[in-house]
Amino acid sequence: MSTQSAAPTGNPGTMVGPKTAPTKASPTKAAAKMHRRSRSGCFTCRLRRKKCDEGKNQCKACKHLGLKCEYKRPMWWSNNEQRKQQKEAIKNIIKRTKLTEKTAQIGTSCAGTPPGLSHSLPTSATYSEATAHTRAPSIESQHSPSYDFNQPLSHDYYDYHPHIASPPYDTNAHYQPFPSTPYEVDIKTERQMFVNDIPTRRDSTISTFSTYQPPPPQPPLPSFPEDDWINENIYNTGDMFSGEEGLDLDFFDFSHGNPQASQQALIQVDDCDRPLLDHFIDNVLRLIFPILEVNQHGSARSDVILPALESNRCYLHCCLSVSAIHLKSTRGLQGEQIDNDILRHRCATITELCGALNNDSNHLQILEATLGMIFFQCSVGRPSDALPDVPWHAHFEAATSLVRKLELPHAMVHDNNARMHPPFNMTLASWIDILGATMLGRSPQFADTYREKNQSGSTSGLCELMGCEDSMMYLISEIACLDALKSSNGISDMQLCQLIESLGKSLDTTEVPPEMLTGPYSSTGAIRPRQLSRNMTAIFRLAARIYLCSLVPHASKEDPSMISLVERFTGSLLLIPHGPDGFDRSIVWPLLIAGSQSTSGSIFRQALVGRMASLGEHAEFGSFGRMVRLLQEVWCQSDEANRAGSRQNVHWRDVMQQKGWDFLLI
Repeated sequence: MSTQSAAPTGNPGTMVGPKTAPTKASPTKAAAKMHRRSRSGCFTCRLRRKKCDEGKNQCKACKHLGLKCEYKRPMWWSNNEQRKQQKEAIKNIIKRTKLTEKTAQIGTSCAGTPPGLSHSLPTSATYSEATAHTRAPSIESQHSPSYDFNQPLSHDYYDYHPHIASPPYDTNAHYQPFPSTPYEVDIKTERQMFVNDIPTRRDSTISTFSTYQPPPPQPPLPSFPEDDWINENIYNTGDMFSGEEGLDLDFFDFSHGNPQASQQALIQVDDCDRPLLDHFIDNVLRLIFPILEVNQHGSARSDVILPALESNRCYLHCCLSVSAIHLKSTRGLQGEQIDNDILRHRCATITELCGALNNDSNHLQILEATLGMIFFQCSVGRPSDALPDVPWHAHFEAATSLVRKLELPHAMVHDNNARMHPPFNMTLASWIDILGATMLGRSPQFADTYREKNQSGSTSGLCELMGCEDSMMYLISEIACLDALKSSNGISDMQLCQLIESLGKSLDTTEVPPEMLTGPYSSTGAIRPRQLSRNMTAIFRLAARIYLCSLVPHASKEDPSMISLVERFTGSLLLIPHGPDGFDRSIVWPLLIAGSQSTSGSIFRQALVGRMASLGEHAEFGSFGRMVRLLQEVWCQSDEANRAGSRQNVHWRDVMQQKGWDFLLI
């Protein structure tokens, strides 16, 4: 019950001061508390309703939580539905980051000691030191000393929230090594200002707080048959959490070991090179291993890139050169300064590589830098960029000799039985080896290793690194060997057809039911890594079929079977997210194989134009931009030949040789 304030006395013409309706605070105090909010913070912090320090390039909050810091107005900002999806995606990233930090802290604090029976939980003293405890802990609370941990866990909260699945192991205390993720509570405060009892201004603010106490249950909404069916589907499949979140965060054997979550990289560079290093970390690093980032959030940054930048000077020069190339192409920089930066660090990389090779030392660091020189170039630069450097396959020959010196193939084969973590550098070399062999029309360098791995059914880490399942990559290696055998005229047409049929049956064994190929997003808008891997494997499988059918003697892109395969491939592209934050740049090789066999009226060409438009300026850079440039030239020559009445196929490798292009399109 509120009380009316006394009527003002004095001159009736005097303006009465403003009063606030919902609070008893005086108008002067209310006005003193009001302040103008900054509008120059990053859009990620503004979406989270958090204070932003407006740091250059990246604010501290986004950098700490592993979020994408955007000062330029993003496309999702103007759409309420996309805002909700973006907020859910940000929450999932934060939860995953916090989970990784808690796991690392528990691993260091609990080493050699049994797990504790209780956890340190926030109390009322944490938030208000001067306020006395006025409430006793509830006996039913799990944080109460008298709580009976043997009683079955109540599922009222899950009954009220049917979209949240309750895994069967939730009731087992052994599966609770740390407190659950805190709940986020949004509190909305509204303030109305009056002047002479006339409303003049109304302010509304929303504050977000975290708590470990679940929200109180509310009366449930009336259920419908559709809701019951959805609940049954979620609980029966068990795929929402257990199937998609059961990822091995310690999968690879990294050359620098697994650093602690709190480790800070100390990278020594000259002052003139500091902007290049910052640009590489802020803008280039996220382009390099997008699939690894989905499978193991932050792993590419903390386990691969930053430790190498800190300890490997050759690797550092390579990254600075790549950063300068990306800076020049994306921002249109011209002049001697940026060109000198590119060549200076490129020459420093090659000089240190040659010196280390001559000394026959630091083989692991040399391999790391050599693979970086080959692979990082796939993420930056325009198709017209040309460096006075040796081609990528010459660098890979040096990498191949280093791989053999380090006996990494033997370690991969030994992994078949010992179930050890695959060496990361060998996995990256395998990726380059298999798809790079198709660029050259040669057999992969380690084809025997892949064949043995395929027969044993063991993994090489390719699925976790680049998205396609290992067994499919092994079959692509076999098709590349057959392609090389055909090019060298070392096989008859009859034998060739028999081997093509055999490999086709092997591809049939890897097929999955169509109902397993669905969208990769969960109900919260987050990427489901395993579903994304299944979808990408389907894309690579269709590309492998197209590649295999192109080896048939006298095969033509006008054949009905080839047209059907290209159409199926185009339909499967809908399963891969597109746009700047999508994964088009991870399927460059399948797009090249399918596009080279598309006809002038094929729907593939229209689909590729649409995906290029969604990528925007990113479609002009890296392997994706080079692939598009190569396909445009192939289409131009093949369409011109068709108009002239010739049915001769134009092979993309022949076009690359004519133009003097030496692309690695992976």
